[in-house]
Amino acid sequence: MLKAQKLTLAVLISAAIISSAQASEQSEAKGFVEDANGSILFRTGYISRDKKDGRADNSSFAQTAIVNIDSGFTPGIVGFGVGVVGDGSFKIGENKNAGNNMIPQHNDGSAYDHWARGGANVKARFSNTTVRYGTQVLDLPVLASNTARLVPEYFTGTLLTSHEIKDLEVVAGKFTKNQYSDQIATDQNGLDRAVVWGAKYKFDDQISGSYYGVDVKDKLDRHYVNVNYKQPLANDSSLTYDFSGYHTKFDKDANLSYATGPAGEDKTNNIWAISGTYATGPHSVMLAYQQNSGNIGYNYGLNQDGGQSVYLPNSYLSDFIGNDEKSAQIQYNLDFGKLGVLPGLNWTTAYVYGWDIKTSNGADDSNESEFFNQVKYTVQSGFAKGSSLRLRNSIHRADSAYTTDYMPDTNEWRIFLDIPVKLF
Repeated sequence: MLKAQKLTLAVLISAAIISSAQASEQSEAKGFVEDANGSILFRTGYISRDKKDGRADNSSFAQTAIVNIDSGFTPGIVGFGVGVVGDGSFKIGENKNAGNNMIPQHNDGSAYDHWARGGANVKARFSNTTVRYGTQVLDLPVLASNTARLVPEYFTGTLLTSHEIKDLEVVAGKFTKNQYSDQIATDQNGLDRAVVWGAKYKFDDQISGSYYGVDVKDKLDRHYVNVNYKQPLANDSSLTYDFSGYHTKFDKDANLSYATGPAGEDKTNNIWAISGTYATGPHSVMLAYQQNSGNIGYNYGLNQDGGQSVYLPNSYLSDFIGNDEKSAQIQYNLDFGKLGVLPGLNWTTAYVYGWDIKTSNGADDSNESEFFNQVKYTVQSGFAKGSSLRLRNSIHRADSAYTTDYMPDTNEWRIFLDIPVKLF
C-alpha cells in the first residue's frame, strides 16, 4: 500500500511542477524581512463539563499567549525562510478538576500553574512549491491539529505544499512527533511516523473536490474524499451541497478505547455524510445525514492522527461516530450584521440525533442526541478589531449502553475570549 501511495504522490508532484500554468510565487518574493509577519493571540479559555451518571465533572480556566512569527523568503530561484510557533500559559484559579485537554496535569492529577511550549521551522520555496520542516500546526482532513482548546496541537516534520497548477493544491509530508494541546513533551504520544498526501482542486466558482490520505505507522491507514457544489439562486441566495467521507483501516496496535468493535478481527470503518445548506440574506439552514459502517466506530485523535481530524458536519461535543451509527442534523445560523442590528454578531443552533449504535454489551439500537448553541461576537473596527468572544453550550444525552462506551450525559460550556495583536 505504501509503495502505491508513494508512486501516486510522485506522479502528482511531478505533474504539478512540470505543468506550471501560473506566475511564480517565488519570483515575487520581496525579502526575508520585507515579507515577514508576526502576531500574538491572547486567549482566555474556559471549558466546563457537568457530567451525569455519577461521573466526575471537569472544569478548566486558563490564559495563554500564542506566538506566530514567519519570515518572508529570500529572493532568488530558491527562497529560504524561518518560522517560530509557541505558547506560554498559566491557569486561572485552582482548577481542582482540570481536564478537557486544556491544562497539563502532574502525575497526581493536579494542574500545572504555568507552562510553555513551541518550536521553530525552516522553509524553502521554488516556483510555487514550498517545503517546510519543523514544528507546525496542521489543517488537513486526515492530520489536523486540535485548535479548539486553549493552545494548538503541534506536529514536527516536513510538509510540501505545491500550487504549480492553477486552482490545484498538492500536499505531501512526513511527521515524526505529535504534541497534544495539554502536553508538555514534544513527543508525548510516541509517534513513530505519519505519512500524509493529498490534493484539492477548484473546478470553477461552484464546484471543488479533494482527496487526502495518511498512514500512521502501526496505527491506521485512512483516506478522505470531499465534493462541494454551490448553486447560486435568485436574490443572492444559494444552495450548497457537500459530500464527505472517510475509510479507515486500523492496525492491531491502534488505540480504540472509545470505538468498540469485535475482538480478534481486523477493524475497519467507513463514515460518510451529505449535507445541504440554503442561505438567503442573514439566514442559513443546513440539513445533514451521516452514517458509519464497517465493524467499528470512527476513531481519531488517539493514534497521533490529530485531535481535529473529523471534517464531518455532525461534529460538536459528540461526533456521532459510534459503531454502525446513523445520525441526522438540522442547523440554523443567523448573521445579525446582515440584519443591520450588530455587525460581527453570529448565532448558530443545531440539533443532532443518532441511532442504531452497536455497543460493547451487544446492543445494536442505542441512541444519542445533542442540542448545540453558539453565540460569537467579533469586533469589526477600532483598536480591538478582530477580537472575539465566543460562548458555546452543548447538552448531550445517550442511553445507558452507549454512555458506558463513549461519554456520560454531559452539559458543556465553552467560553473563549481572543485578542489578536499584530507585531509586524
